[in-house]
Amino acid sequence: MSSTEDPKLPRDVARRHFLGVTAAAGAKLAGFAALATAISTSPISAMGRRWGRGESGGHGGWWGGHGGSHGSRPDGASGGGGANCFLRGTAILTDCGEKPVEDLRIGDRVALPDGSARPIKWIGRQAFKRSGARWHKDVVPIRVSRGALDGRTPHSDLYLSPGHALFLDGVLIQVKELVNGKTIAPVIPADDTAIEYYALMLDTHEVILAEGAAAESFHLKDSNHEIFSNFAEYKRLYGEEKVVMASYAPVLGGGWMHLKALLLLGVSPLVPRRDPLGEACEKINAQAKELSF
Repeated sequence: MSSTEDPKLPRDVARRHFLGVTAAAGAKLAGFAALATAISTSPISAMGRRWGRGESGGHGGWWGGHGGSHGSRPDGASGGGGANCFLRGTAILTDCGEKPVEDLRIGDRVALPDGSARPIKWIGRQAFKRSGARWHKDVVPIRVSRGALDGRTPHSDLYLSPGHALFLDGVLIQVKELVNGKTIAPVIPADDTAIEYYALMLDTHEVILAEGAAAESFHLKDSNHEIFSNFAEYKRLYGEEKVVMASYAPVLGGGWMHLKALLLLGVSPLVPRRDPLGEACEKINAQAKELSF
């Protein structure tokens, strides 16, 4: 499969310093020093079976000038988070083994890291086609290469939406914060293909196994389910029920949300003690060297 690369795409945000992240998140707090840096490397081209051809409806409706429904950002974010979606073709572990995410149905039971299984309550779907000179950066999937996390995980290349979080060392970290331009990088699909995303919602916000890696399920909050093309299905099944999902773990990455997560971890924004994001990035970059990237 051919692909195109956008040389202007921001890269290697993973090396962002702890104080830089917290300063950006808490700019209104006096005394914060901004020490953020960004290092550029090139994105990686994508190959494989995961890209749709885009004949069906619902493409580009939130960002390509085709209607602007629901006032959502391209990644489905109503705030700093972003939609947490899996790209078509992602293998999800269920109680019957791994299945491609697009083959899952409501009621199927997905496996949790503790060995238990939980039923899927709803599956959100959305697809995008390029509109304009280049793909929107908040839509382009990020690939976590095989073995990028610890040499064994994920067991195959894992493709996530930029706002999707991985569960690492007790915290959830958005994958866009882990980009190093090597083992974790955006991939640009060919112009004539569609990016097809799927979000798996359980009764609560959980961590499930995608290509063997611990990744969050869909975190329902406010009306963020309405960014999906099949949001009417959710309303048909569950009406106007109000669900408040507590986060499975503190989420790092994304402005004030990042600062809140650090405070929940007992980390002072003025006196840094532990930098979970920095520690994760160091491990991932060390692993990249082991893999000879």
